[in-house]
Amino acid sequence: MNKEEVIDLIRDAGYCFLATTEGTQPRVRPMAPYFSDDDQLLVALLGRSRSIQQVKENPLVELCYVDRKMWYCRIAGTATISDDAQKKEMLWNNVPMLKQYFGSPEDPNFILMVIDIKEVEAMTPHQKEPEMVSF
Repeated sequence: MNKEEVIDLIRDAGYCFLATTEGTQPRVRPMAPYFSDDDQLLVALLGRSRSIQQVKENPLVELCYVDRKMWYCRIAGTATISDDAQKKEMLWNNVPMLKQYFGSPEDPNFILMVIDIKEVEAMTPHQKEPEMVSF
């Protein structure tokens, strides 16, 4: 797979599983990140989310996407909590379901997590083993 195919997979799947760490225990939950033009994943968190403290204590995260064709990719990255208004607006405008949880991008309960991609592994059902994809 190449970078464009991975981006298509991310956009087609829409949802992924995000893993953080709490102490020595991995914690996984479904999310709907937005892939930005600068190769970052933007994630909306509720202000009470345990993920915020987990990322502050250990910023290493991993996401796993699977699409309807059973193509998958695993993305390892570094997460930060950010108050970048432009990125919050971009996320708000591109993930319609956020309106169920927040009143606006300025909602104090709307916390932005930005994930810088460090490593991508992807595979299709036709491959014998996963391959690394450069980002």
